[in-house]
Amino acid sequence: MKRIRYAVAASLDGFIAGPKGEADWIIMDPAIDFAALFAQFDTFLMGRRTFEMMAREGRSETPGMKTFVFSRTLRQHDYPGVTIIADKAEETIAALRAKQGKDIWLFGGGSLFRSLLSLGLVDTIEVAIIPVILGGGIPLVPSPAEQTKLKLTRHKVYKTGIVSLVYDIEHAV
Repeated sequence: MKRIRYAVAASLDGFIAGPKGEADWIIMDPAIDFAALFAQFDTFLMGRRTFEMMAREGRSETPGMKTFVFSRTLRQHDYPGVTIIADKAEETIAALRAKQGKDIWLFGGGSLFRSLLSLGLVDTIEVAIIPVILGGGIPLVPSPAEQTKLKLTRHKVYKTGIVSLVYDIEHAV
């Protein structure tokens, strides 16, 4: 079964984007192999706000990746290169997980992350802590979030001060 992995950069004070959605504070560490990271996935899941930001930058589609955008306001005919999911998120995700292939990248969207986490649909949280304090912005996990137990499975400290942490989610049995 394909895993859903929330892979994201966050400031030390827990924000995934600045107050206006900016990400210019994220350090691009040359020691991080982004090609190898992307090669682990064949599907993106993202929320509407993340998708709209990427679309404004001309990055609404990623070659070799299927993109699913969770939104009740976007219309499929406006974005033929992606799949818009307005309802039945659990059914859609169950079908995606059952397919053969690489893992699924939950790519941005704190609200989407919180929703999928509460449904027990996220398998790992992979956060790169960037050595910056933003003082506000879009939180890693917006309130209200449920308490979730995690198990640290990997960590790495980079020379730039980035700390990469990988946690498995301990699902209730």
